[in-house]
Formats: sequence, C-alpha cells, structure tokens
Amino acid sequence: MQLPQDEKHPILAGLIALVAVTFAVGLVLGAVAIVGTHVFGVGDDGGSSSAGQTLYLPTPSSTPTPDSPLVTLVPSTETAEPTEEPETATASPSQSPSAKAKQITLSAGETSVAPMQQIDLSGVYPGGEGAILQVQRKLGGTWQDFLSVDAAVSGGQFETYVQTGQLGVQKFRMRDTTSGITSNVVSVTVG
Repeated sequence: MQLPQDEKHPILAGLIALVAVTFAVGLVLGAVAIVGTHVFGVGDDGGSSSAGQTLYLPTPSSTPTPDSPLVTLVPSTETAEPTEEPETATASPSQSPSAKAKQITLSAGETSVAPMQQIDLSGVYPGGEGAILQVQRKLGGTWQDFLSVDAAVSGGQFETYVQTGQLGVQKFRMRDTTSGITSNVVSVTVG
C-alpha cells in the first residue's frame, strides 16, 4: 500500500507551515509597530509631546577664589523665577568675597512629582570641601531635618535625593551640619 504524496513527509509539511505562520505573524507585528510609532509620535522631531517645554540653563560665570569651582552657574535675572525665601539668604551684599564663596547653591531636578517619586537635589558649595549637608524640609513654618538624608561635598559639588508622600508644595534646603550655613530654598509640588 502506497501512501499519498502529502503523507510521506509530515514533519517537512509541519516545518513549512510553521515558517509560513511565523513569517505572517512577523509581517503583522511589523505593520503594527510602524503604525504605532506614527500614532504615538515616537522618533518624531517636531512631536507635539514636547510643545511648550523649555530648557533653562543658567549663564556660567567665573568664580573668583582658587579653591572654588572653575565655573559657577548663575541664574539670569531676566528669566529665572525666584526660589529663595528672604529668611534663608546666607550672604548679604555687604559680606566679603570669602563669605560669598561659602554659599550653598541648591537646585531640584524636578519641579513636580508624584507621591513617593524621587526628587533629585544637587548643587555647589564652594569652599565646603568634605562638608556634610543635611536636607531640611519646611513643615508648619519651621525647618526640620528630613529623616537622615544628607550629602557629602566633593569637588565643591553635592547630590542626593528624597522621596515624600506629603502632598502639596514642599520646600527643601541644605544645611551645613558643622557651620550651620543654609542654602537657598527650592520648591517641589508633590501630587
């Protein structure tokens, strides 16, 4: 008894069917990916997702002291929004250049976050090499240490992060644990 031509090689027929189905599925997935990138604007240079967003970069200026960083980023008075509260200013215009070199300048990587999302805090502290800076948050009108979050100054710079579930505008600053010098205040909206 002789088998029909199709039944002689069932494994070969199965492999050909598998390759054909794989090819068809690949074509469909490729088409879906192309349509999806156009719909969601992935890779689009003029995409609407970045409309209205701007990048603010402070103007660099030279620093006067030899132990300070070579360049300090200074906010432009034309476009910068004030983030400093009057009671936290550490250096007045009448202070000497060496006192001004000991200012802590703080900036936040985010202006608005979800609860418990990381808030990046970084800045410069010329002349504060090796200092330990404690993160503080303003609660109920008083400054309180933010848990045990601190940052060490290395190369005149520092960075750390905090997370909070407290909703609303949160105000942060850094305080030198040895000298008591405090930074400017940054505000981050949580929620």
